[in-house]
Amino acid sequence: MQSIYGRQLGWTWPKRPQVSAVTTAKTSISRPGPAFFSIRTNTRPALHPVRLAQLSLLQQRNYANHKLDFHAIDQKWRHQWKALRESQSDPAASNGKLVDDSRVKYVLPMFPYPSGTLHLGHLRVYTIADVIARFYTLRGHNVLLPMGWDAFGLPAENAAIERGIDPATWTRTNIAKMKSQLDLMNGSWDWDRELTTCEPDFYRHTQKLFLMLHERGLAYQAESEVNWDPVDMTVLANEQVDANGSSWRSGAKVEKRRLKQWFFRISEFREELLRDLEVLNKDDAWPERVLSMQKNWLGKSTGATIKFPVLAMGQDSHAAIEVFTTRPDTLFGVQYLALASTHPIVKSLALSDPELQAFLDTLPGFPRDSKVGYMLPQLRAVNPLAYHEGTPEATKASIPIYVASYVLGDYGEGAVMGVPGHDERDHAFWKEHRYDEPVRYVLAASEDESTTALRNEPFVEHGVMTGHSGPFEGKPSVEGSKILVAMLEAAGLANPMDKWRLRDWLISRQRYWGTPIPIIHCRQCGPVPVPEDQLPVTLPDVRDHWTHGKPGNPLEKTPDWVNVSCPKCGEAAKRETDTMDTFVDSSWYYARFTDPHNEQQPFSQEAARQLPVDLYIGGIEHAILHLLYARFIYKFMASTELFPPTTAANEESTHEPFTRLITQGMVHGKTFSDPSSGRFLKPDELDLSNPAEPKVASTGATATVSFEKMSKSKYNGVDPTDFIAKYGADATRAHMLFQAPVSDILNWDEEKIIGVTRWLSRLYDYVKSLAETEPDTTDSDGSATAHLREQARRLDEMTEAELSRWDADAAIWRSVQSTIESVTASYQKVYPINTVVSDLMGLTNTLHERSETASALVQREAASAAIRMLAPITPAFAEECWTVLYPGARGSMFQTAAFPEPDDTAPLLQPRKQPVAIQINGKLRGVVEIPKPPARLEGDAEALREWMVAEMFKTEEGKTKFSEGAWDVRKPKRVILARGGKTINFVV
Repeated sequence: MQSIYGRQLGWTWPKRPQVSAVTTAKTSISRPGPAFFSIRTNTRPALHPVRLAQLSLLQQRNYANHKLDFHAIDQKWRHQWKALRESQSDPAASNGKLVDDSRVKYVLPMFPYPSGTLHLGHLRVYTIADVIARFYTLRGHNVLLPMGWDAFGLPAENAAIERGIDPATWTRTNIAKMKSQLDLMNGSWDWDRELTTCEPDFYRHTQKLFLMLHERGLAYQAESEVNWDPVDMTVLANEQVDANGSSWRSGAKVEKRRLKQWFFRISEFREELLRDLEVLNKDDAWPERVLSMQKNWLGKSTGATIKFPVLAMGQDSHAAIEVFTTRPDTLFGVQYLALASTHPIVKSLALSDPELQAFLDTLPGFPRDSKVGYMLPQLRAVNPLAYHEGTPEATKASIPIYVASYVLGDYGEGAVMGVPGHDERDHAFWKEHRYDEPVRYVLAASEDESTTALRNEPFVEHGVMTGHSGPFEGKPSVEGSKILVAMLEAAGLANPMDKWRLRDWLISRQRYWGTPIPIIHCRQCGPVPVPEDQLPVTLPDVRDHWTHGKPGNPLEKTPDWVNVSCPKCGEAAKRETDTMDTFVDSSWYYARFTDPHNEQQPFSQEAARQLPVDLYIGGIEHAILHLLYARFIYKFMASTELFPPTTAANEESTHEPFTRLITQGMVHGKTFSDPSSGRFLKPDELDLSNPAEPKVASTGATATVSFEKMSKSKYNGVDPTDFIAKYGADATRAHMLFQAPVSDILNWDEEKIIGVTRWLSRLYDYVKSLAETEPDTTDSDGSATAHLREQARRLDEMTEAELSRWDADAAIWRSVQSTIESVTASYQKVYPINTVVSDLMGLTNTLHERSETASALVQREAASAAIRMLAPITPAFAEECWTVLYPGARGSMFQTAAFPEPDDTAPLLQPRKQPVAIQINGKLRGVVEIPKPPARLEGDAEALREWMVAEMFKTEEGKTKFSEGAWDVRKPKRVILARGGKTINFVV
């Protein structure tokens, strides 16, 4: 069968047979490739012209009062999509759609914690994910869009204690609620891949990964000082303690304890974790802010460890304090040393110094950046440069030693050299404790020191060493730094090295609701891994513990579960009662989605070929913890037999779990407060009879309106389920995406949705009017592209009526082509998806403006393109429009249609007319549209001027406005063409 290819439409129209009447035939749809599909039929599809009277009536309709039943459309298509999914085992159900495995697109939103209800933040991230997935589906990709539940964690356990129920029951109930909410969003989730981290069929593989790490020496147990949450009664990683020393979840002040804990040796991968940030920085794959936070958390510092001899009671104690510094060039400017509260010298002195111990006891109450300090009595330090004869006397003097809250015990050596002249924190601390002593500046911006910062501020840049640097005066500080380190290294007082802020990942949690650590402790054999054939180690039933609301870890109090035989020697042994940090689950769940039903392995090598995730979408709050741990585990997995051999063997390859990271902004709610007291107002305390001017019901005062983070205390929360029930899922999705770019904060304003619903109603009615009109037998065969090319060849012989129709067709198709390019770019970039809605609103306006004149063929194909461009955002609405426009289509348009692509008609579609501004004595008096000047006038200014004036008088405005009255310009003194012929200035 001969057919004409129409790529921009997504359909291939067959050559029209010579028939005198339009007939109806059974239509079968197939898709020969990912870029397009064809329709095979025995007759030409009916291409309808638009009844002018009908469209005129359509345009006069009051769309604010016309309501399309979006809710009914949602329900209809959710039902049909479900039926299609259930029939996927039938080969005919795919409508011939071909899947090219090489075009797999893995789109993944961060999976939710099952708290019980979805909020608008959930709705936003999952809408974005579904929109992108549907876009790539229409582009011919086999899209992977799974969904699961981050189901372990302290909130479920705390809820169980409060309610007296099992955390598994509470969690599964919440999952059921949230899943039903997700189903209302018109999402395209692959529920066949659903996973839940608290189910044994998932966490058995988490335990398997633990054993693989343990076998490689990357999971180990060690005694260390840990952060203890006295409320949640569990250990916290450093990352889970805020700047004020409080728990990230309970808010309690964290205590320090020494416990034996399990760690993952993430430090072994620190170089790769840092190096590969450069890869993620290319083409803006990851947000710059996230990359910066990752880099700072890794905290690689290149410098040297320098020894400062210590004097006790004025005598050399033969001891030294080691300090790591990245700025050896400021060594001549050291005026004090500061130690962390956990430094061995401080702990030792506190045993005999009650004042020091009292100071240490108060430190947890101060923020980390506090400038409080305690000077150690009868203890001084000596600058290692004091032993060099050229060193200035000021540097040779002994210096005080402080205990300071701003010094961290887990970075460097738990000691810093205080250089007030060249470090902001040191400067502030010095001014707090030695305000009457001068600050020593040993570096300057230039040799004459004329450009150095004011003396009341530290100079923190590299520069030139000053006279306070003794024999190094005049040297560039970078060069001086190298010489100083080499000199001190030769004397045994310095050692060049790199330091990292990153510490190994503490995964032990003294709680029940988490993945059990698969280790058995034997007195003779030590920690013994649970044999793989005994996995999973499942959580025991401790229902009585929750019924009575007991605190602590119930695993420790379950003897039947704890007491076992050693797998090695068979003697009595005990299970590990700590469970894993929930970040372990989320560090690899994205890989499990590729092979969720594999009972033997976390995933197969074949499934691993679908990794990494192409687009990962979630909040900026996970910029450090989750993303860092996921990057570490992925790099580890890529080095094992889980990945194809070539991948695992190539150590130089970049192994990153998420090729592109999208971080969406928060959703803020409309908040009302009393202007007199600032108190937040409840809904029943408001008078919203005039929504534009809300008032305090009790006083009549105008309420203060703001947008703030949603919370119960501000009464500004919005239940997405209620909102969808009111306006429909598709209208809600379009409204949410239209209000702000993806990365920006979204100020949720319900009143603005009327603009979206009005636009969708206009578009639907336009499509319906196209489908309901009589067929036009005069239209050209084939696609709009072929029609426009044919018409372009006969422009010179067209009548005025035909030229008018051409102008309308060209205007519509120009708008279609520019919209396709803009919308495609917005979908691909993700962040400007809000412009997709505005672009399609503009296209809709163009269709209405030109509907009375343009050909039915062009209008029909333009409407088709608009529907397909809108489909990712409003899938059910688009499906409905599609069946109206193509009543013979079967199945879902996401299985049969293709996203429109631009054609090459742009050179043919240049406007025949151009706007020309009409000025009289230099003042603008109107704008007329005249044809573009013929090429024969090029270079002849006088002939061009006469031609343009003549054409201006041919226009309606020229005849009426500028041929009589005060603005009669038929006999000007002079005519001036300006702005390349875009302006005609008549001097009268």
